[in-house]
Amino acid sequence: IKTNLAPEAIGTYSQGVKHGNVYYFSGQIGLNPETMEMANGFEAQLEQVLKNINGLLESQGLTKENILKTSIFLQDLGDFQIVNAAYEQFFTAPYPARSCIQAAKLPKDALVEIEVIAGI
Repeated sequence: IKTNLAPEAIGTYSQGVKHGNVYYFSGQIGLNPETMEMANGFEAQLEQVLKNINGLLESQGLTKENILKTSIFLQDLGDFQIVNAAYEQFFTAPYPARSCIQAAKLPKDALVEIEVIAGI
């Protein structure tokens, strides 16, 4: 999967791959796909991450309702409540399965990274 609706890969990986009816999208950080610059602050990065996820989905004719599972990586697990509030705005019940961990360091010193798996 390759689209300009989400940041280009910054390493040796794909933006996503499709296997059967399942899409595995690479983790998204708060990079603006047009400028490749990182958003400032946790909430701005989180907002950009969700926009990037929407871009990946849109590129494949999918919507957030197709998301089956999310994996969330936070630099500070203390930001978990902010993620929950954004999650409630982004998704509707029933919510996808989710895991969330604190990571010591994320690419480009991001404060949050989210990867999704979607199905059709």
